[in-house]
Amino acid sequence: MMEAQGRKKVREGTVVSAKMDKTAVVNVERTILHPRYKKVIKRGKKYYAHNEKGELKVGQKVRIQETRPLSKLKRWIIIDVLS
Repeated sequence: MMEAQGRKKVREGTVVSAKMDKTAVVNVERTILHPRYKKVIKRGKKYYAHNEKGELKVGQKVRIQETRPLSKLKRWIIIDVLS
């Protein structure tokens, strides 16, 4: 299984915590269709993202990008603040 080199995943989500030093927790929501009931359901996942400036506030929309491991849980960096 060969993957294209240099292709990094990008996600958009909402900041749910910015209390840590240089780290923000970003919740990324996606919608799925329930296999049996055919109802649209929201599913979320939290990502720890590197926030160098530390200027983020809870509730802001951000774009995050996959990167090398920066700590035990941190594998994403914030590339854009959308709102």
